[in-house]
Amino acid sequence: MYEDHYTYNPVPQGKIRFGKTEIRHILIAVAVLTFAFANVLTPVIGSQIEGDLLIDFLYALVLSFVVITAAFFTHEMAHKFVAQKYGAWAEFRIFPFGLLMALIVSFVGFIFAAPGAVYIQGVGTKKQNGLISIAGPAVNLILGIPFMIAALLLPISGLLWYFLWLMGYINIFLAFFNLLPIPPLDGSKIYRWNPIVYVSTLATSITFLALVYLL
Repeated sequence: MYEDHYTYNPVPQGKIRFGKTEIRHILIAVAVLTFAFANVLTPVIGSQIEGDLLIDFLYALVLSFVVITAAFFTHEMAHKFVAQKYGAWAEFRIFPFGLLMALIVSFVGFIFAAPGAVYIQGVGTKKQNGLISIAGPAVNLILGIPFMIAALLLPISGLLWYFLWLMGYINIFLAFFNLLPIPPLDGSKIYRWNPIVYVSTLATSITFLALVYLL
């Protein structure tokens, strides 16, 4: 997801830049989400390996960091890089309340996260806006689908299988959620640009998300 309103400072077309505030916000978001996911995953990891609570949490922490980086971080950076390719200003900013809620609810065993978004200004055309919007979900599908297929092909057991399944599921679910045609989610902007591209991308996410129920 990205928001298309913020202070606009044009950058040279195609130039990828990170602001100091942006880097700090990215690190905070990744750290909080990693810890929150680790809270939720620790009992699952404990059922896969024979270790004490600390060992289970450390495994969950590493797994969470990899999944969060692959799903959340790449999604947001895809928006940013495509926007900057077109010369727009694009930087990530956290939603402090969303991060706080993610942390709190993780202690009761589930995740509800709205960590932040890439704010963008200076998009020139509807097509550019559509391409920026689809970049995040597309990256999630490109990453998630091979992992979900691998999980389908392997026996359902062990930490490796769970990692493959989690990488597939989180990426595909993130793509599906952001493709919902509800502002300010990506789906509403993609649909305005090209309904055919929107429907085909949404259908792909739904198809592979349905595979979760086959496992």
